[in-house]
Amino acid sequence: MKLSQTYYLKYKPFAIIFLLCFLFSNTYKLQAQKEKEPKVGLVLSGGGAKGFAHIGALKVIDSLGIKIDYVAGTSMGAIIGSLYATGYSGKQLEDLFGAIDFDELINDEFPRSSKPFYERKNAEKYAVSLPFDNFKINLPSGLSRGQNVYNLLYQLMLPVNEIRDFEQLPIPFFCIATNIETGESIVMDKGRLAEAVTASGALPSLFQPVTINDTILLDGGVTNNFPVEELRAKGMDIIIGVDVQDALKNRESLKSAPEILVQINNFRTINAMKSKAPLTDVYIKPDITDFTVISFDEGGEIIASGEAEARANIEQLLNVKRQQISPLNRPKRHILDSIKINSINISGNERYTRSYILGKLKFKNNEKISYDDFKEGINNLIATNNFEAFRYYLEPSTGSSGYNLVGDIRESEASTFLKLGVHYDGLYKSAALANFTKKRLLFNNDIASLDIILGDNSRYNFDYFIDKGFYLSIGIKSRFNQFNKNVNPLLGLDEDSPLLTGLNKIDVELTDFTNQIYLQTIFRRDFALRVGAEHKRLKITSETIIDDNQGDEFTFENTDYFSVFGNLVFDDYDNPYFPKSGFYFNGDFHLYLNASDFNNDFEQFSIAKADIGYAFSFTDNVALKTETSGGFKIGDNSSTALGFGLGGYANNFINNFQSFYGYDYLELSGDSFVKATFTLDYEVFKKHHILLAANYANIEDGIFETGEWLSSPDFSGYALGYSLETFLGPLEAKYTYSPDTGNAYWFFNLGFWF
Repeated sequence: MKLSQTYYLKYKPFAIIFLLCFLFSNTYKLQAQKEKEPKVGLVLSGGGAKGFAHIGALKVIDSLGIKIDYVAGTSMGAIIGSLYATGYSGKQLEDLFGAIDFDELINDEFPRSSKPFYERKNAEKYAVSLPFDNFKINLPSGLSRGQNVYNLLYQLMLPVNEIRDFEQLPIPFFCIATNIETGESIVMDKGRLAEAVTASGALPSLFQPVTINDTILLDGGVTNNFPVEELRAKGMDIIIGVDVQDALKNRESLKSAPEILVQINNFRTINAMKSKAPLTDVYIKPDITDFTVISFDEGGEIIASGEAEARANIEQLLNVKRQQISPLNRPKRHILDSIKINSINISGNERYTRSYILGKLKFKNNEKISYDDFKEGINNLIATNNFEAFRYYLEPSTGSSGYNLVGDIRESEASTFLKLGVHYDGLYKSAALANFTKKRLLFNNDIASLDIILGDNSRYNFDYFIDKGFYLSIGIKSRFNQFNKNVNPLLGLDEDSPLLTGLNKIDVELTDFTNQIYLQTIFRRDFALRVGAEHKRLKITSETIIDDNQGDEFTFENTDYFSVFGNLVFDDYDNPYFPKSGFYFNGDFHLYLNASDFNNDFEQFSIAKADIGYAFSFTDNVALKTETSGGFKIGDNSSTALGFGLGGYANNFINNFQSFYGYDYLELSGDSFVKATFTLDYEVFKKHHILLAANYANIEDGIFETGEWLSSPDFSGYALGYSLETFLGPLEAKYTYSPDTGNAYWFFNLGFWF
């Protein structure tokens, strides 16, 4: 054996002992250093939209590599703090919040495609909707149910979905909520994270209270808007506090009752901060005096304010970093984009069956879907407005991949509603609308609605619908409509009538009383097929034509028509008035079987018509809507009153009347027509639209038989308009012109169409 080998074997045990001692010594030193390393806590106050400043401060904290050991927050501070504790960085939060439509989020707005057809009409017809019971108006406990907020938080928190003890989060966390019955401040540090944070942010009057374990909770800012003492009790040595609360305003700033109420509420929180602020080691108070709790559209500026104030405290923050030894390790958090649902278990439903709920959700067991489709299903259910809240959880399936959907649903107690609206246009003139809606009138899934419209042309609409979704639903409709207008005389008289001599227009009083009973089924979500029977009483009189036998007015239509009909509608426009995307189809066929004896020469005839529309966007602000329409009459020509009429601007023309720019109301008529319209919509500011439109048409008797419908258009018109979206509905002014006649018309409209 060589000398070196002998030497190595002799001293090997001593080398191993020395190495172990060295390693132990260094490990002990590191452990001792870690034990001396201070625990750093972060406390974030509530403040509504001003809480965006928290994100700016977090960006600076991340850039310095400061490790946060515990996060506490209230209201908006709880929302942002919980997401930070979940694993999102300040920069990620800036990107996430910058992509959110806060009007949609806070107002519980759902995509139009999520709503049943009758709920779409409600949203597109009435300006105000109030629960009504025992002749008293019951105001809701909040303007928003908070469902969209819960949906968003739950998706973002899916990576920590299984954690029930908030100390087990990537960063330990708690938030503050208020017990509405006792006024106690509640520390929320266990349970389901999204639900707890939703409760902490339930701002009174804006969001409905949140019920957790039979305790009714709302915004923690009511009792403790800056939980610094509670955070210190968690063993924190250093606390960084970000305060975005309002300061007290002077008399010049207090001009309204809401401002005074906010000032009164701020007395307590601002007074409390006199003792709370000194308990922080780094106190960051961004300058956000120019913003309010609802300045969500100014999020970028508010974030910048938070970042600027954090940098103003850079030396104090660097001093915190110098005391830390452990490296900051924050892997980027990714949002789950698809899930597999293995089973569905819903509780809390009493009036609405499981099949009704599953029919709205449209989830299938053992099916993998995108998370967007999952949220769409949730929206479909909530958009029925039959439920106050839907708190759902995705529990991992045992022994297989995917989740079991567990849901607790709370049905709406409100079943009677008073709805109001106003409207003005050039045909119906001024009108005020009062609607009474009753859900669960005879069955759990029915709805009855009565519109009473008073004004220059009083009228009514009645609808009763038993909604069975994809099964056969049953509906009843009744409508009385009337207006007075100068129109083309061919709408009421045969072209060979001697009464037409010298007449270009006649002033008519038109009344239409229509009743329908029908069956409806739904294909997919937006396709509705109806078949039914209809009775229509149509009366048209005129004082322009004098008949000695009839007195001061001439009656050229006073007939009861009996028909059967089919109607197929597809509609996935994102907005009914200013669509930026989507497709629309409405096809209708009526077979008129009989008529009263006023029409002595009646023979059976049919009328078929269709409207097709397609909208798409060039940019976020510029969209093009293309529309084509056509219709024709088959059979007997003895009645012209049900023919087609074009001209004017209105959205709910009765019978076979349609808008046409460049011509007055019902100026063009015939038993068949084709029409194309192109509308360029430039949303110059939010909800402010500049519209440029062109329409072309052929209309006369028999154009599909002669081939005239394929020829170049005989009639054309153009429009330039401005529209503003208001809570009453669109406010519109349109200047229209036709080069065919050289005539120009102004059309004005205010309010939703009804």
